[in-house]
Parts: sequence; structure tokens; C-alpha cells
Amino acid sequence: MLSTEDAVLVVVDVQGKLAHLMADKVSLFSSLHKTVTGVRLLDVPVIWMEQLPEKLGPTIDEVRLALTDHKPIAKSSFSCCGSPGFQAELARLGRKQIILVGIEAHICVYQTAVDLLAAGYEVSIVVDAVSSRQVENKNIALERLSRAGVLLSCTEMLLFELQRVAEGDVFKKLAALIK
Repeated sequence: MLSTEDAVLVVVDVQGKLAHLMADKVSLFSSLHKTVTGVRLLDVPVIWMEQLPEKLGPTIDEVRLALTDHKPIAKSSFSCCGSPGFQAELARLGRKQIILVGIEAHICVYQTAVDLLAAGYEVSIVVDAVSSRQVENKNIALERLSRAGVLLSCTEMLLFELQRVAEGDVFKKLAALIK
């Protein structure tokens, strides 16, 4: 089970025009907003990544506005693990449970997950908060990642797994967020 003490959320490349080409983008953007907002309520740290921001543009508002006190880490490698800034932030946090959301499932999310697994991390993917331009590509990535040992989750499952109990102010805020 994921824990708030050992988990970190990694937001992968949800940027510009490319984000708007994703399959089921309305649902994707909603799930991304709920996931980012929810983990912040639970005090889970967030690492925010952007692929070539000078070319792909900024992160979508649904994510960016929930991270106003964060700065994105730019990268050119498909895998976040190819970014020295990502590696430094991961080391600084010292957490072993990595939760991935973002795009594209079959490229940057996939390669990041595989590299994190190889480095000994426990990796979870929030299925409703990842996408690709084509649903088939997302499905192939999720199938391969599941076989490799990545844990699949969804926004509601993730947030309540981290919360653990149906009580308190944070639970009330999470319940309202999910509705």
C-alpha cells in the first residue's frame, strides 16, 4: 500500500498543444487536477516535469494552477530519469514509492516507469490520469508496465489509499474533490 510518508507524485509533460491532442482529454484533465490537488491535501510531495518547454509550451492550467508554489523541471530525455534535475529532486526527497501521471503513456510515462523500476523504486500509475493520442498506445503501455511490476491505480483509489480513514478535515476535502 502507498503511504503519505514514502510516496511522491511525478507529473510528466502535460503541456501545450500536445496535451490537447490526448484521447479523452476532458476526463484526463479532470483526473489530473483531482490527483494533484488531492495529493497536495495529503502533503505528498510533487515533482513537476516538462518536456522541452520552449517547444511544447507550458503545462495545462488544470495542473499548473494547482502547483503555483512549485517550479517545473525541464527535460529533453523521454524518461524523467534522464534529467539530472529529476534525479536530484528524487534523491533529496528520499522516497521509494513513485506515483506517475501525465503524457504520453507509451513514451515518457512508460520509459520513466521502466527506469524507476530498474532503479529499485515501487512505481504506481494512475490510469485515468495518463493518456496518449491513441487509446491503443495507452493500453499497450499499461499492459507492458503491469507485466513489468508497475501497480495500476485510479484517482479515487489512490487518494483514499493514501488517506486510509474516512474521517477528518482532509477526508472531507478529498470526498468533495472526488464528487
